[in-house]
Amino acid sequence: MFNERTAIGLDVHARSVRAAALDTETGEIVAAKLPPGNAAVIDWIDRQQHLGPLAATYEAGPTGFGLARALEAAGIRCVVAAPSKIIRPAGDRVKTDANDALLLARLLRMDELTAVRVPTVIEEDARDLVRARDDARTDLPAARHRLSKLLLRRGIVYEGTTWTGKHDAWLRRIRNQDLGDAGPGTLAAFDAAIDTVTLTLARRDRLDAVIAAMAADSPFTELTNRLACLRGISTLTAFALAVEIGDWHRFTGATIAAYLGLVPSEHSSGGSRSLGPITKTGNSHARRLLIESAWQHKARYAPGKVMTDRWAKAPAAVAARGDAGNRRLHHRWQVLTASKKRHTIANTAIARELAGWCWSLAVMD
Repeated sequence: MFNERTAIGLDVHARSVRAAALDTETGEIVAAKLPPGNAAVIDWIDRQQHLGPLAATYEAGPTGFGLARALEAAGIRCVVAAPSKIIRPAGDRVKTDANDALLLARLLRMDELTAVRVPTVIEEDARDLVRARDDARTDLPAARHRLSKLLLRRGIVYEGTTWTGKHDAWLRRIRNQDLGDAGPGTLAAFDAAIDTVTLTLARRDRLDAVIAAMAADSPFTELTNRLACLRGISTLTAFALAVEIGDWHRFTGATIAAYLGLVPSEHSSGGSRSLGPITKTGNSHARRLLIESAWQHKARYAPGKVMTDRWAKAPAAVAARGDAGNRRLHHRWQVLTASKKRHTIANTAIARELAGWCWSLAVMD
């Protein structure tokens, strides 16, 4: 709750910061345009100490959480506001940095801001690693697609399973055979496409090795081993979920799915109730991981060596609950399939329930 006398709103950009200090007793407003950098912002806020106890806020965005940590270290309470939850007047047609800073200060005074959790430095470090790996995952199919379509335009199609060792040897062999009569432009484009695929694959493998090492010995190891007790959640996926969500204890089994945007949207009024597609709010990286993992629960459930090895790394109670979750989710797939639900809709429902099972494994004693 806002208990201070002065509310400070900060509209933070890469090259400038607009600040507005609102004295809640006198109504006085002090505005300023500051240079970028935490030191300049803290110095300006220190000069407003004569207005009494104060608190600051700014929107979460690409500038990160360094300013929030610096303000807290300086003894200044800071609220990092969720941009999608900020209330803006419908009739306000003038949007400037100065107006945004003043709006943040007023909303902070009224306790109308939804705060986001500031991750720790260790969590942000691991999150950068996970998201770099996700970038490599999306870059690889794009690079492969460009290479295959370059060959398709020349009428060259590989018969068999692509992107295997044999396919790689075939790609390098056809350069001097089927592309022997091609011009220098086509050959240069082919070489560039091959290099892009090779380098992207190597980049992904390097990141996988770093993630595996960090998952085996880091503050996230125990949580990673717990989440991996569920089918479809490998070490990479479990580690990514652990660092993306961070503090699991701030949720309940009912709210974790809403945070990940896996609950239906709703528009109800009076006696009518209308449900729409899922909200897709919150952490999109964690939501994608759960959607992909949910598909693995459709096949017949028969625990093998890989699953039992994962259970051996977790407490017995966690392993038993993971087994119960696997059986429950597979049963739900059977029920939804028997009801002739579309597979995409059924999988989203399974992912929503999978989020709850992940939460229960993460917080159970």
